[in-house]
This record gives sequence, structure tokens and C-alpha cells, in this order.
Amino acid sequence: MSGQRTALPAEPAAPSGATGLGRRRLLQGAAAAGGLAAAGAGGLRIARAQESAEDAGALAVHPGMLHTQADFDRMAAKVDAGLEPWLSGWNRLTANGRAQSTWTARPTAVIIRGGTGQNYPQLYNDVHAAYQNALRWKVGGGTAHRDKAIEILNAWSSTLESVQGNADRFLAAGIYGYQFCAAADIVRGQSGFDLGAFQDMMTGVFLPMNESFLTGHNDACITNYWANWDLCNMASKLAIGILCDDQGVVDEAIDYFWNGEGNGSIGNAVPFTYDGGLAQWQESGRDQGHSIMGIGLMATFMEMAWNQGVDLYGADGNAFAKAAEYVARYNRGHDDLPFTKYSWGTGQNCAYREHTAMGSGGRGQARPVWEMVFHHYTSRRGFAMPNVADMCGANSPEGGGGDYGSTSGGYDTLGFGTLAHVRLTWDEMPEDLEPLG
Repeated sequence: MSGQRTALPAEPAAPSGATGLGRRRLLQGAAAAGGLAAAGAGGLRIARAQESAEDAGALAVHPGMLHTQADFDRMAAKVDAGLEPWLSGWNRLTANGRAQSTWTARPTAVIIRGGTGQNYPQLYNDVHAAYQNALRWKVGGGTAHRDKAIEILNAWSSTLESVQGNADRFLAAGIYGYQFCAAADIVRGQSGFDLGAFQDMMTGVFLPMNESFLTGHNDACITNYWANWDLCNMASKLAIGILCDDQGVVDEAIDYFWNGEGNGSIGNAVPFTYDGGLAQWQESGRDQGHSIMGIGLMATFMEMAWNQGVDLYGADGNAFAKAAEYVARYNRGHDDLPFTKYSWGTGQNCAYREHTAMGSGGRGQARPVWEMVFHHYTSRRGFAMPNVADMCGANSPEGGGGDYGSTSGGYDTLGFGTLAHVRLTWDEMPEDLEPLG
């Protein structure tokens, strides 16, 4: 059944008060042909994708993935002045074992995630060590941490040949792909960093896997894989496009956000919206660890686009913000949330499955994803996010890889949002914040 898609199970009608955004087929060729005359959401999405691509015309702000130079200047100024909560975020970084200039990298030719012979922890530990050392250099100065980040990145670009394993290999290619690029973009242009070799690794090992997953979904039913599978591969593809100054790759990643058939596109990741500023996340009926992971990955994708001049945060009437509020509210112990039955197809034959209630597994799990979300919508845009604010307060200061357990879930996002993404203190927040609606 390679490459084939079977019919999806019928979707249940959304109850009163919920809006089902539904699944949309990608209108192939319409954008290239200028075929925007078709009415309805599909045509509108392609128009917005084209506008996003035009907005990205001044591509390649460097550094310009999760942080710009202005962000680094803000972090350094706040830490130098000893101001909170940035100082506590900085202390969380410097206390992490991966943020040390004495870190020893363990590059290897073949990384395996899933199946026999797994060795991928040595990849994610080194990726996070490279990022943390690079971040520590940009905020604290000196050369030892910069040189360590460069050493780690060069070691891997001169060694890694492939990422293998069962289907989980696509998670590795997505998660560690975007994280590798985020670290590399910080030290880009520094003496000793072999940017060309690193770009070759990203386009030779990671990008083909990202594109294979997003176009073929491991030969499974298009709904088989949860939102976070798409999102990590979307994030890696976007990051590689930015790192390599490849406008075409960037455009394709952003187009997938609007029009992609898989669960990472905005209409599929947020299938139902409700009154009162809430929206159901695609994995909410599954469990909360993966729901929070998805919030972190979509925020990562949106932040990278934002730093390249493209606003995806506001898509579909701030649908992502409403989903973040929904996930945050449930994970802070509230049980008063609506839930619309969610159905999908699994495997190669799209066998019918459904969720009829919120998945409680992993409820209240701590992951460092909330500061980035909150400080975009509130500090930058002036929207009230009471539930995400509550999550930020409960989890501050945010740490990073190594601070949330030794298994891979603690390394799904780069973290350190209190240091990197806080823009206003609680006392500085505007009093007239706008409701999400």
C-alpha cells in the first residue's frame, strides 16, 4: 500500500458551541497556477500560505530561529543587572551538567531510535549540550562555551551518516534536527565552526527523512500519526531551510502548516474551537504528556517563523493560543472543559478509532514549553492567557534537557524559556489584556 491513502472514517458532527475545522485535502498545484478562485477554506489557506511566503522574502535573519540578537541582548542585560526572573533562569542554565565547557561529546556514525540497538540518548544529550553551551556563551560571554558548542557540532557533522530504527527514527530526525539547527545558528559565523559540513549533514541526513515523513507518513493512513510527529518534522524542515538560506524549503514548511494533510497542520492539530477562548488539541484524548509536547513543538515552529518575519501565531483566530489555554487548564487540575468526540483512522487501512473523553495520563507533567507561548501572546500581543499564566507560575524558572528526567521526553524541547522568552515581569503586564474570544 505504499503511498496510497484510503478513505477516512466519517467524522462526528461537532456539538453546539464547537466548531469543527475538519480535514482539508491539499489543493495541489493551485498555488503555482494561481488557482485561488476556488471558494472555501482551501482557497483561503493557499492564499494565506502565499502571503506567508511573501512575508518571508527577507529570509535569513541570523541568529533567527528561537532567538534573535535582540533577544540575546535582552537576556544579557537582565542577567547582568541581576533582575528576576531572568537571573533564576540563568542560574538554572549554568547548573545544568550539559551547559559545561567540560562536556565530552560522543558522536557516532549511525544513530538508532526504535527497535534493536538503540543509542539515540548520546545524540540528544550532545545536541542539548551544544545548545546550552551556545546559549551560555551568548548571554554570559567568554569563549570556552562557544568553543565547546562548536566542537560538539563539528564532531557530529564529521561523523554522523544516518538515523535509523523503526518508525521512531522519524521522531529523532524531527526533534533533534530542529534542535541541532537552533544550536548551529547561534554559533554561525564563528571562527572554527564548519558551517558547510553542518549544512551538508542536515540536508543529507535529516531533511530527506523530514520530507519522507511529511509526504508519505511511513506508508500509513494519513491520520495514523499524532500531531507531534508532523510538528517535529515540520520544525526540522523549517530550521534547515533557515540555516541553509533555502527559501524553497522554508516555503514548503510554511505551506504544510496551512495546507498539510497530516495532523501537524493548523486545522488538524486544533480540530475544534469553543466559546470562551478554548480549543481542543488533537492529542487531548490520548494523554497529557504528548499534548504538552505538541504545544511545545507548534510553539517552536511558530517562533522560528516569527523570527523570520512570518506570523503563524495568529492563524485561524489565534487557534493555537486557545488550544494552549485548553491543555494548560486541564493540566492545572480543572475538569470543566468541553470535549468533542475525535475519530481517526490507524494503520495502513485506516481502521476506525475514537476518543470520547479527555486522556488523563501524564496529567500535570512538567515540561518547559509555556513561557514561549505566554510571552508571545501576552507580552508581544496583549492577549490574556490565564491558564497558561498559571502553568508558567507553577513551572518557573524553566530548565532544559537534563532537568526533566533522563528519558527522551525530557529532551523534546530545548527549554530555558524563563531566561530566553520572558519579556515582561508580572508587575509590568498591561492591565487591559484582550480576551482570546
